Amino acid sequence: MSLILTRRRLLTGLAVGAGGLVAGCDAIGNNGTARDTLFRGEDVHRALQRALTDRAALAREFRPEQMSPYFRTNGSRDPGTVDYAAYVSNGFADWRLQVDGLVAHPLSLSLSQLKAMPQRAQITRHDCVEGWSAIGKWQGPRLATVLDAAGLSSRARYIVFHCADRSGGVPYYESIDLIDAFHPQTILAWAMNDAPLQLGHGAPVRLRVERQLGYKHAKYVMRIEAVASLAGIGQGKGGFWEDRAAYDWYAGI
Repeated sequence: MSLILTRRRLLTGLAVGAGGLVAGCDAIGNNGTARDTLFRGEDVHRALQRALTDRAALAREFRPEQMSPYFRTNGSRDPGTVDYAAYVSNGFADWRLQVDGLVAHPLSLSLSQLKAMPQRAQITRHDCVEGWSAIGKWQGPRLATVLDAAGLSSRARYIVFHCADRSGGVPYYESIDLIDAFHPQTILAWAMNDAPLQLGHGAPVRLRVERQLGYKHAKYVMRIEAVASLAGIGQGKGGFWEDRAAYDWYAGI
């Protein structure tokens, strides 16, 4: 048996030990003491994991017959905004993905343009912070392909994803570093299980960053921003739930 404890197992075990206080992928329970205990343990494990884990390694890929018969949605099921409803009504024909920030050539990409780029398809396991997993097939261009087309600046250190869904009036956002941004399995998925993404799974495009837990896989992506620092993004911790519920920024598994 491997002596390396995965992050997901640590989170699950701590949640059980704290009375199952992890309520889902959307939020940590409101018990502050238990939450703080959970993430103090997480900080220790993150340091160990960064020392022991090769972040360039590939996540396991599965065979078609291993795909899950049911794949839960997590987080938002529908952004519910007027603008998003308009995109849905015309099949996302007017939707555009903005790519800007520290790039030489800002982009405004249609869904058709993303589909025309070289594609990667992969069957991987989605691991939620709540403890459930499901195996599905994802397809889309590599994020690296898009960033190369935009001409990423040497000053860029992080890639931020701004999304259409909101909580408390605040748009969802997430970020990853360049190691994960250029990982070969990090894609902008427009298809799931050989069909266009459904609304509940983040249509028209979501991030798949296969070496990290589910809350890092931003759905309903509208804008990709290259930045030198996370200090000016939200409250500075790099993501919506990182800022609001002390989720760990690096959610590697």
